Amino acid sequence: MKRNILGLLSLFSIVVAAQGPNLEKDYAAIESKVIEWRHDIHQNPELSNREFKTAEKIANHLKSLGIEVTTGIAHTGVIGILKGNRPGKVVALRADIDALPVTERNDLPFRSNVTSEFLGEKVGVMHACGHDTHTAILMGVAEVLANNKDKIKGTVKFIFQPAEEGPPPGEEGGALLMVKEGVLKNPDVDAIFGLHINSQTPVGTIRFKMGGTLAAAQSFTINVKGKQSHGSQPWSGVDPILISAKIIDGLQTIISREANLTNEAAVITVGKIKSGVRSNIIPESAEMLGTIRTLDYDMKDHINRRMKEMVATIAKAYGGEATCEIMDATDITFNEPDLVKQMLPTLKRVAGNENVIAQKAITGAEDFSYFQREVPGFFFFLGGMTPGNTTPYPHHTPDFLIDDAGMQLGVKAMTEIALDYLNAGQ
Repeated sequence: MKRNILGLLSLFSIVVAAQGPNLEKDYAAIESKVIEWRHDIHQNPELSNREFKTAEKIANHLKSLGIEVTTGIAHTGVIGILKGNRPGKVVALRADIDALPVTERNDLPFRSNVTSEFLGEKVGVMHACGHDTHTAILMGVAEVLANNKDKIKGTVKFIFQPAEEGPPPGEEGGALLMVKEGVLKNPDVDAIFGLHINSQTPVGTIRFKMGGTLAAAQSFTINVKGKQSHGSQPWSGVDPILISAKIIDGLQTIISREANLTNEAAVITVGKIKSGVRSNIIPESAEMLGTIRTLDYDMKDHINRRMKEMVATIAKAYGGEATCEIMDATDITFNEPDLVKQMLPTLKRVAGNENVIAQKAITGAEDFSYFQREVPGFFFFLGGMTPGNTTPYPHHTPDFLIDDAGMQLGVKAMTEIALDYLNAGQ
């Protein structure tokens, strides 16, 4: 893994981060636009690799600002390049633009009534993870920075990424494909920043973690082969359902007895089992699908190796056979510690020292991690919960809600981070 070490900060760069330009009028002017964009995008969501209208809206906005625009990256991605009035480094700012196959269940005036097809089924489509806010925030950042080119030393690359939730089966997509297609090149990016709004964090708050922040996500498929027989004569067959139960039990011992959970969290979850056709037949085979979440590369390697060993061995012990295939979905979202230290004064300036809070790692996953494998990156969380709300709805649910009041801080944070990073040490 490529790791660019940024080194110690100069005293001057700290001073720049502590002061920053005064853009309060710009932020006040852009807030209503950002909210309007967010409502429109929320009302017209599109699934991964199908974000055609969203991409068109973004591209048209960037072009209206005089920003150099490239479309069609990783299918529907949009890239904007804004060069400042002075030469310098290149900073990338990323927002994800796709929605989820979730049917919205609330009374918002801009709620989604969109339906589409997902895995062969008709589904509702909803921005149930806040990507609509990320997109609108970055569109606002682009406008503020385009209106203040004289304050930019270097270049800002805006990355509007499709398919963060994962491309449809059989397709490539997301951050991995963007990297493959050279999104971090021409011009070469020196550092990348991203945010994720959170429905359970109060508006006005920013949360972060140095190092491993979100988990590497892997999916696995376990195929168990037994021997079919009548349900009344189990001794004449090999029961793949019994073997599956023993495998599930065994996998959990990898977490409870082998993983050093005082180091980082780890999870193995079996989410689906498919086997059999009726009550009195012991079937011939079983299939299990699941997910692995890890925050440490050594733990990830150990868990992967032990799963494959254990699955085959347990099946053999009960007279059957089994294979375990593990597929990567995202890498570990790793916040480069030196970069975090460099930009914390900026976040504390825009949000207030008491509102920038260190947090523990999260076993959720983000494909922002694929950008961080190539260049130093910092991914943080923005409050989107109405203060005082005691029952916020979680992400990826039909009742998910975000308070628009959190949007302006997102614009401020991303704008000031870009400027302070580029102007540090000038």
